[in-house]
Amino acid sequence: MGQADQRVDAASIDEAEIAKFAAMAQAWWDPEGKFRPLHRFNPVRLAFLRDRLCVRFGRDAKADAPLKGLKLLDVGCGGGLLSEPLARLGAEVTGLDAAEQNIKVAALHAEEVGLAIDYRHGSVEALAEGATRYDAVLIMEVVEHVADVGSFLAASAALVRPGGLLILATLNRTPKAFLLAIVGAEYLLRWLPRGTHDWRRFRRPSELAGKLRGAGLEVEELTGVAYNPLTDSWRLAPHDLDVNYMMVAARPAAAG
Repeated sequence: MGQADQRVDAASIDEAEIAKFAAMAQAWWDPEGKFRPLHRFNPVRLAFLRDRLCVRFGRDAKADAPLKGLKLLDVGCGGGLLSEPLARLGAEVTGLDAAEQNIKVAALHAEEVGLAIDYRHGSVEALAEGATRYDAVLIMEVVEHVADVGSFLAASAALVRPGGLLILATLNRTPKAFLLAIVGAEYLLRWLPRGTHDWRRFRRPSELAGKLRGAGLEVEELTGVAYNPLTDSWRLAPHDLDVNYMMVAARPAAAG
């Protein structure tokens, strides 16, 4: 499917962050390249999303296309690393990104593998001005890169239909996160280019939960995600929120 443009002059847009990721756009689909950590992270976050969506909407997670018919919005979709497997699970996926080069890479890759994904270049604030609402809005590893978190989350929450979900993944603002996600990942192991993250932009779960509640959502679940260096893999760690964590929030169903 083609790509559409939305307005990008929104409060949440940080031009420096957009330029940083646009410059790396061609590397999105290289599993050993600059986005290697996301490729390794994808299995655990995809399983988490599938399972939570199936529980919410009464689907069988073991079915061939368990998300068939669900309308999902992948905010900050990048090159489509999450949008594509969600589409393969049957979802109707819209991928939104503020970096036009990311959208071009994502749309081309989806076309090459025969997937119909509605990729859009723009801001979540502009999209929220329209009438379309989604069964689930996904914000995976994006919050730590936006300029105005309040504006960003308010617009994202507004795009969730009654009875729908908002699921996000991000990094906690703790000393452990600084040591592992920045010093370790960017400077020692060099998994990520230096400067990918700014620890001051990491958000505590309580901060995000408060903003989501203010936008009319109810926080239902919070879980950590931990890395195992022996297996080079990630796993859910419900009681370890020190570094990576995921949060599930719901918009109450309409009365009656």
